[in-house]
Amino acid sequence: MSGKSKKNAVLLAIRTYGIITIGLFLNALAWTAFLIPSQIVGGGVTGAGALVFFASGIPVAVTFLVINAILLVFGIKNLGFAFGIKTIYGVVVLSVFLAILQPLITEPVVPERFMAAIIGGILGGASVGLVFTQGGSTGGTDIIAMIINKYRNISHGRLILLMDVVIISSSWFLFRSLEVMVYGYVTMAVGSYSIDMLLMGHRRSVQLFIFSKKPDLIAQRIANDIGRGVTLLQGKGWYSKEDAQVLVVVVRRYETSSVFRAIKEIDPEAFISVANVMGVYGQGFDPIKY
Repeated sequence: MSGKSKKNAVLLAIRTYGIITIGLFLNALAWTAFLIPSQIVGGGVTGAGALVFFASGIPVAVTFLVINAILLVFGIKNLGFAFGIKTIYGVVVLSVFLAILQPLITEPVVPERFMAAIIGGILGGASVGLVFTQGGSTGGTDIIAMIINKYRNISHGRLILLMDVVIISSSWFLFRSLEVMVYGYVTMAVGSYSIDMLLMGHRRSVQLFIFSKKPDLIAQRIANDIGRGVTLLQGKGWYSKEDAQVLVVVVRRYETSSVFRAIKEIDPEAFISVANVMGVYGQGFDPIKY
């Protein structure tokens, strides 16, 4: 590896771990500033730590670190280092942030509990999504799901959802309050939505099939003005029996308005089919992952 390549690799690692660290700090802030002071129990190992804190006064950071240390041992034994060094980094750093922030913030930042659940859910979900974008993890139920998934063919997401529901529902035995449970579920739902929006919002892509009598002009416009590739398929109308050319274009969702505008200017009578796609990898989109 050349000196320049090594320098780029170091800068990339610094950037990656810097973003992960910011995400972990925001996650700790969501818990210590909004959820814990308002006595809201969310999901995950942090939620379990919050339950222990409300019951015994043991700081969340202690429970979080102990549970994750045990899970990491089982994870390494069953999975090897499949979840990587970034998970260990995430567990340690998040534990440190929780330990620092919880004693500093003893009163709710917002007095309204419902608002605290919403803000905590948004901040917590967005922070986890930020960590995920860099290939990191906060450990916890994610490790449990990976271990179970190795031996049982159960959806990873379903396992995590089930564990979160169990943890939040357990708050009933401590508070005897349906209200506390509902706020926990609100936090979980908002957090999940925030993760999806951060991970997929700006990456959502659509695939367009364009049927037009002016395919060359439309293809040229899309390629030159929008900067997206176009594939030309040879087709034949079943009813008319006429040969036709079909344009296939994959663009980001926010680019669709530009495509529609170009098509309308060239051929207002064009027929367009639009479909969401789960993921697009290659030039101009996401890199192929392995």
